[in-house]
Amino acid sequence: MEVEALDGSDGDSRWSKLGTTLPVRNVQALAAVAAGELTGDAIERYIQPDIDADAVIPAHSDEVPVIDLGRLTDAESVEAETAKLRFACEEWGFFQLVNHGVPDEIILAIRRDIEKFFQLPLDVKNAYAQRQGDLQGYGQAFILSHDQKLDWADMFGLYTQPPQARDMSFWPSQPPMFRNSIEEYSSKLMKLARSVATFIAKTLDIDPELVADKIVVQYVRMNYYPPCTLMPEKVLGFSPHSDGSFLTILLEIISVQGLQIRRHGAWIPVKPLANALLVNVGDLLEIMTNGKYKSIEHRVTINAHKERLSISAFHVPKYDGIVSPLLGTTEEKVLYKTTKVEEYSRLYLSKKLDGKRAQDHAKLSQT
Repeated sequence: MEVEALDGSDGDSRWSKLGTTLPVRNVQALAAVAAGELTGDAIERYIQPDIDADAVIPAHSDEVPVIDLGRLTDAESVEAETAKLRFACEEWGFFQLVNHGVPDEIILAIRRDIEKFFQLPLDVKNAYAQRQGDLQGYGQAFILSHDQKLDWADMFGLYTQPPQARDMSFWPSQPPMFRNSIEEYSSKLMKLARSVATFIAKTLDIDPELVADKIVVQYVRMNYYPPCTLMPEKVLGFSPHSDGSFLTILLEIISVQGLQIRRHGAWIPVKPLANALLVNVGDLLEIMTNGKYKSIEHRVTINAHKERLSISAFHVPKYDGIVSPLLGTTEEKVLYKTTKVEEYSRLYLSKKLDGKRAQDHAKLSQT
């Protein structure tokens, strides 16, 4: 399949210029240092002093809801499954999606090629390094000062949908089939995201057209979390945050437990479910539902001996769109401002990751 790049004349390519981040050391190379040679000074900027501030609850005590897309399309089970979806969005902000319809061969291909990409020599990967002022490319994100704490991860980000938003200079030519894998996976996931958004609209008893323009642009971020042999319990692969998207879909490439979500003031490890995609509510969906559906803080912890790989697909509205809270009744209090997507995204990307601080700017003060 030949992957085309269009000229971005519809304006969606403006998304790529929202990012700004300082260059930092490659974590994969740092992790490759022999355990006996890795010093505390070398990883000082990665040590998180507040990592143990909240308790971690064993995963088996509270499981993320599982939603079956097949049951949502079956007349006999749709009502019960829709109720489960409503509960997942209201109480968890996360759910594992099974029978999602993304073909096994497409998932196998993207897993294979992402793993191969991160195995490439550093100089080859750096050919696709982030450029100043661009959110795409190989490197890091949300690095805004030379003294802030860093995450133990390397990332590779691309705008994948619509084709007009792509900058093909960032799309790797190695591994040889990588471009095709990204194209096929991102296309299937875009369709899936729109389908999930339609079912979410049904849980809210609103016209699906009201969410149709909220899934327009897709940005994928491939995340590599190397093992940390020195003080792994003190570093994070991703600092606590909620997603600035409308809807996020995550696929585990190398399924090593590390993702944790905040629930009732504690962290709950998410146990990856075979053949499932993990879906979570983004900040913009929380705003649209006036806080009924929750965009939940999550973080990634690090394993001492095993690497972890994942790919997150963030789905957002058009660049010049707006998101307004929808009210169920005339008596319901409005909790969020009508928000311009461009302004919210600029705000979100201009700050280091810090819980739900970005979304606080969209909240109305209540007297």
